[in-house]
Amino acid sequence: MQLRLGTRTLDLDQPRVMGILNVTPDSFSDGGRFLDRDAAIRQAEAMLAAGASIIDVGGESTRPGAVSVPAGREADRVIPVIEAIAVRLDVAISVDTSKPAVMRAAVAAGATLINDIYALRQDGALEAAAEMDAAVCLMHMQGTPATMQVNPQYRHVPGDIIEFLQGRVAACQQAGINTARLLVDPGFGFGKNDRQNLELLHNLRQVSQLGVPLLAGLSRKRLLGSLTGRSTDQRVFAGVAAAVMAVERGARIIRTHDVAETIDALRVTQAVMEAGQEHG
Repeated sequence: MQLRLGTRTLDLDQPRVMGILNVTPDSFSDGGRFLDRDAAIRQAEAMLAAGASIIDVGGESTRPGAVSVPAGREADRVIPVIEAIAVRLDVAISVDTSKPAVMRAAVAAGATLINDIYALRQDGALEAAAEMDAAVCLMHMQGTPATMQVNPQYRHVPGDIIEFLQGRVAACQQAGINTARLLVDPGFGFGKNDRQNLELLHNLRQVSQLGVPLLAGLSRKRLLGSLTGRSTDQRVFAGVAAAVMAVERGARIIRTHDVAETIDALRVTQAVMEAGQEHG
C-alpha cells in the first residue's frame, strides 16, 4: 500500500509515524511549547531524527471544548513553520486544518498532506483539496470540538464510522481526488466517550478495510488517562501500547507526540507480524 503526497510517494508496507507539531497556545498536551518558530523547527528536526515520516503542523487547537480561530491567525502560526521545514528538512509535511484558505497557503508553502478533522465538509474545503495535488486525511468526528464530548451517541460504533468515512471517500472521488491521495482516520476522542473509543480500537480491523490507508491517533488522549490515572505528559507508555494494537488491527500511520518511543515499538510489532506471515 502506498500514499501519494504531491510528488512524493510514501510506502506503507511498513507502519509509519506522523509526528505532532502544534504551534498553538492551547493544545491539550503541548500548547505553547512550539509557538516560537525556532523551537518548532528544532522539534521537527528531533522528530525526523527519531524516525518520523510526516510532520503534522497545526495552528488551531481541536481539544474538547476548543473554539475556532480566524483563518488569518491560523495561517500566521503555521505558514512560517511549514516554509522553514520544507526548506531545511527532507520530510513530508502535513497541515492540520479545516479551512480552505489555510489549506491553499500551506500547500503553497510546502505541505503535501491536508489533515482535516471535518473530512472536507467545511464550505469550499472539498473544492480546495481537489484543486491541489496534496494527499488528504479524512477524519470522523461527531459534532465539533466545542461540542463533541457532550453525550456522543452511536447506533453501532465501528459501523457508523465506516459508513461516514465511506461517504467522504466517495465524495472525494466524485470531486476528482485520486484514491491514491486519500487516507482515513476514525477520530479517537473526537465525539466518542471512553467506552466508544475502546470499542472502536477493538474493532479497528473493520475500519481498515475501506481500501485506503488508515491513520490512528491516540497519543496522550483522555482515554489513556482514564485507564491509567496518569497526567497528560505521563501517558507515553499507554500511547505506545495503543499504537501497537492499532497497527496490529490494520493502521498504517500512527500520529503521535512521542515519536522515538513509538518507532521502537512499531519496529518490534512489524517484525513479529512479518515473522507470522512467513511461517503461517
